[in-house]
Amino acid sequence: MTQQRLVETLENKGALPPSWHDAVSSVDRALFIPEAIDKADFATDPDSWLRAVYADAFVVTQVNDGKSTPEGAFRLFTSSSSTPSVMLEMLDLLDVREGQQVLEIGTGTGYNTAWLCHRLGEDSVTSVEIDEAVLSAAVDNLKRAGFRPTAVLGNGRDGHRQGAPYDRVICTCTMWDVPQAWLEQCPRGRIVTPWGSSFFNGSYAVLDVADGRAQGAFSGYPAFMWDRTHRGGAGRIPDVYHGEAGEKGSTDIAPQNVIQDDPAFYTGLSVTDAWYRWCEADDDSGEATLWFLADDRMSWATVEYTPAAEAYEVEQYGPRALWDEVREAFLGWHELGKPARSRFGLTVDCDGQRVWLDDPRHVIP
Repeated sequence: MTQQRLVETLENKGALPPSWHDAVSSVDRALFIPEAIDKADFATDPDSWLRAVYADAFVVTQVNDGKSTPEGAFRLFTSSSSTPSVMLEMLDLLDVREGQQVLEIGTGTGYNTAWLCHRLGEDSVTSVEIDEAVLSAAVDNLKRAGFRPTAVLGNGRDGHRQGAPYDRVICTCTMWDVPQAWLEQCPRGRIVTPWGSSFFNGSYAVLDVADGRAQGAFSGYPAFMWDRTHRGGAGRIPDVYHGEAGEKGSTDIAPQNVIQDDPAFYTGLSVTDAWYRWCEADDDSGEATLWFLADDRMSWATVEYTPAAEAYEVEQYGPRALWDEVREAFLGWHELGKPARSRFGLTVDCDGQRVWLDDPRHVIP
């Protein structure tokens, strides 16, 4: 199994833009994947390792920031080689052109960096990585592939002022906001980053920058790890729920409706610091529990789903009534006419960031 297998897979999916075909064909992903990964170990099962490497799927390369993880502890993925088709979707949005300077936030394994180097030349690529061990491995990977871009250790939120100005900024981790430093260092260009909150972070923000302002739209369904300096909520339900009894109530809103993409995007604009889990019963009854859990682990709520029911039991615990917050946002989305996510946009300038509907003047509070 070789790199050509990955190329063919991407072509069959229609996920390989012509402008990136040569880079993907020429840069072997195997040079960027450790020999021992969760899915396989090259030393003991080379066939499984090769299948993982040349599949259109992500490969986890670090858990819990590289710290020791006790048996049974929550495993937070903190570095990976992203799914190639997702990487290409993001690069296509970046709309990079020959001769441009690119700032990459989050070097990771270096695979995305290598594609950029192949397309633009290593002198046109600057990559910033916050984790020293991850950066060191990426630099070694890049050298094996024949590339020596500017790769620096630092907080990606600060960019890399020494290499500015840039024509493009591409961020490979999810951001709550778009840092002002990126606008300053890419004064007339484009920024592409995964964006969101704990509640909903499945959007790319694609922003064009001019005159101190970045403005654009949301698209896609990315699933990237968080900016390490501003992580969103994650974990297991037992990390928040410890058998407490909450306040009971009911709702006539089917719980699955509030976590569909469009209403969840809107809810995530106000309920930023809570996340949800949909847990189906294991008895084929079709029943399920929708959990809402606060980032500070002090509040939780549940809504019990039963097929064909007209009302659903609600339970809430802690200083926040999480279901009430979600319900209020969901009803607000209805009052706006249930707008699709594609109708929202983002503006970033020296006054911060603002989400708007249809027109930059129609700011969402």
